Amino acid sequence: MKVSDQRLKGKVITQYAAVCVRPNPEAENDIQVLLITSRGSRRWVIPKGCRIPRKKPHEVARQEAWEEAGVRGQVKKKPVGHYTYVKKLRGPGAAPALVQVHLLNVSELEQDYPEMGQRELQWFSPEEAACAVDEPELKTLLRGIRKLYKKA
Repeated sequence: MKVSDQRLKGKVITQYAAVCVRPNPEAENDIQVLLITSRGSRRWVIPKGCRIPRKKPHEVARQEAWEEAGVRGQVKKKPVGHYTYVKKLRGPGAAPALVQVHLLNVSELEQDYPEMGQRELQWFSPEEAACAVDEPELKTLLRGIRKLYKKA
């Protein structure tokens, strides 16, 4: 079944993500966004994962940020946006995915975390981050992250 057919039939994977931000150490009143590479294609992405039993969406986002990037910080309960992409499945095939995004204010980066060494981490300006990711809706969300950060 094609990805578009799956989406029309409601067969969509739901994921929860953290857009990790911190004050820019080189520019007062500005922020930076943390991107990580995916393990497979090495594309720039934000930490995300599927539902975890007994955890709320924002808690899943916080957990994924720690597991994938060693991030600790305060996550917002209310999502700042959503984006869609085509998730490659193990083996052949793909499925549409809807990602709910939560803002996470980074307080520290731990040196030891579950996926350490499996991904690259890099801080970007919001504009650079938007250019680095592939998903159009995520690009838009990252371009507007300063306004969302100030509201939070």
